[in-house]
Amino acid sequence: MIRRGPSSWCGVGRWDVAHGRYEEGAWLGGKLYPQRCDLSPDGRWFCYFALHGSARWELGATYVAISRLPWLHALAAWGTNGTWTRGAHFVADPAVREVGAPDHGSVPYDDLGAGLAVTRPASYAVERRRGWVEAEGTAPRAPDDLWDERRADSLRMTKPQPGSEGAVRLEVSGGYAAFRSGSSRDVRYRIVDAGRGVELRDVQWADWARDGTLLVATVGGRLEVRTAGSWPVAARAVADLAHDMPTPREAPPEARRYSS
Repeated sequence: MIRRGPSSWCGVGRWDVAHGRYEEGAWLGGKLYPQRCDLSPDGRWFCYFALHGSARWELGATYVAISRLPWLHALAAWGTNGTWTRGAHFVADPAVREVGAPDHGSVPYDDLGAGLAVTRPASYAVERRRGWVEAEGTAPRAPDDLWDERRADSLRMTKPQPGSEGAVRLEVSGGYAAFRSGSSRDVRYRIVDAGRGVELRDVQWADWARDGTLLVATVGGRLEVRTAGSWPVAARAVADLAHDMPTPREAPPEARRYSS
């Protein structure tokens, strides 16, 4: 889980859905770009793109890195010379190695248990890898729209609830939702259940858990689980991050190596 704020800080945490708990991790006095980040299939590793203006290392202020979640200690990193970069993401096949040798650290793919691919620029890049598709009737991407930005405000994405055979689906739209940049007010989520739309007015992010429950991050900074019959309200609150303040900490020893 990536959170923005307060001010110019970003925080990283691990939401353990199976056990219903949240673990706070690293803070960065800079910016993380969520749509150019990724979580490994087994949930252990975090691939992220960062802008860290005060960074004092050979890669400079902008870089892609791999860390052990929920920390940001760079086990491997690639300098980008600016923010115009596509980022990278994990794939299940460790034989996929589209990313070159790192400028810092190493990538032992056997320990990683996954491959690395270069991310194609697109709106909702993370959602597309998580089973979301463009809703019917949305405008196609223009061939010359390099970053898929022109239709971001009107594009609508949809994902069926696991186990519902398509009868229930989650929808998202809004320019901020597409790239997680710009005005954070421009996010719209709703549930379509038996043909009836239910607006989730206080939701900043949402997705289905594997068991079909709804995972939600609210505008007010709460992590919640919601269920059928109560989509607009929480069935269970997992964490309240609204009043958390940046508390930078050194990564523990186990986060400074690949092997456990």
